[in-house]
Amino acid sequence: MKAAPVLNAGALQSVELRLAATDRMLEHSYPGDDGTRQPIHTAYVPADKFNETLAADWGGAALEAAASAGGLEAIARSLGLEQTQRLAELVGLKLGSEPIEDLRLDFEDGYGNRGDAEEDASASEAARLVARAVAGGTAPPFIGIRFKCFEAPTRSRALRTLDLFLSELSAHGPLPSGLVLTLPKVTTVAQVEAMVFICEELELAHGLAPGRLRFEVQMETPQLILSQDGTVPSARLIHAGKGRVSSLHYGTYDYSASLGIAAAYQSMEHPAADYAKSVMQVAVAGTGVHLSDGSTNILPLGSPKDVAGAWALHARLVRRHLERGIYQGWDLHPAQLVTRYLATYSFYRDGFGAAARRLNNYVHQIESSIMDEPATARALARFIHRGHSCGALTLEEISAEAGIGFGQLEEIALSRHTTKEECHV
Repeated sequence: MKAAPVLNAGALQSVELRLAATDRMLEHSYPGDDGTRQPIHTAYVPADKFNETLAADWGGAALEAAASAGGLEAIARSLGLEQTQRLAELVGLKLGSEPIEDLRLDFEDGYGNRGDAEEDASASEAARLVARAVAGGTAPPFIGIRFKCFEAPTRSRALRTLDLFLSELSAHGPLPSGLVLTLPKVTTVAQVEAMVFICEELELAHGLAPGRLRFEVQMETPQLILSQDGTVPSARLIHAGKGRVSSLHYGTYDYSASLGIAAAYQSMEHPAADYAKSVMQVAVAGTGVHLSDGSTNILPLGSPKDVAGAWALHARLVRRHLERGIYQGWDLHPAQLVTRYLATYSFYRDGFGAAARRLNNYVHQIESSIMDEPATARALARFIHRGHSCGALTLEEISAEAGIGFGQLEEIALSRHTTKEECHV
């Protein structure tokens, strides 16, 4: 005799009511990846050093640095990378066409305290130059400013610089689609809530759509990892940001110094750094907020031996954070672009063959020794999608190896399909 289910419609309705709040919370607080492109790096310069050709100038300087060391292929070989010829071709194209993906004009540590009159003038001039660069097609895809922090001594100066910059930029037409605002040295959720309020006020003043202004938070203080009440503010601030927090950025040196780590040991790979970034990684999971590593201050300058050593260190650190699921970092010097792109492109190209085969098998239901589930298929597709976004993988390679078009790749990568069957062609 076949058993019959015993739960009736009333039981189901009761469960629906019990979990309604959970459903709303998950939908609102953990919407997942919305497909917004994440740059692989952020380059930053003092705000008054920016000009309309800066991105191209950095690309040219990077190519010159590579040429002086025997060329991109020779550097790739010295780093122990594979596919050196192809890497050199692709990185050369990138440095000539889009050498900087994300640029921050700095009014904080890189600018310093110069007096109100000078910073006022710099803020307005920076906005005019950004507007001209965007209009002329010479600006990176993402560009913006880092203003001073919201702690008491610099709060009014930070707000004035932000106000002047946005007011001047708005006077030159619509805001750039890739505009990025960086709030540094955040210590409390209240500072993020204050930034939300300021964004709302600026949107009203400039006739911008609600939610148009978003900002990234730099995690440079231990108070964001563990607060005085034992909570984790780096997780809370994302949700307190009301959808305006676009990314969390780890600040290598301020954070290390705040823990009392000696200068010689301050590094992106210090155990304290790994712990902080692991907490941040859990905080952003499922929220759609991006995560970025910090920078290394060991620059490829000086003797050939010093340059080679700095490139080897930078390449290793870039690869390290990519392998740990952190897809962005900070660069401080044009010559670091050489290893930023060589290491990043190598990461994606090294893993592409296996990822494409597994995704092809999954989509086309080809039997193999690896049985991938929908979550793994999304991870495979995201990996390939990120590789294409930065220029490491071409559409032709993706189609040939993965057996799918870019549209389907994007759908799987961004979790628009929910079941294994829906992913199949």
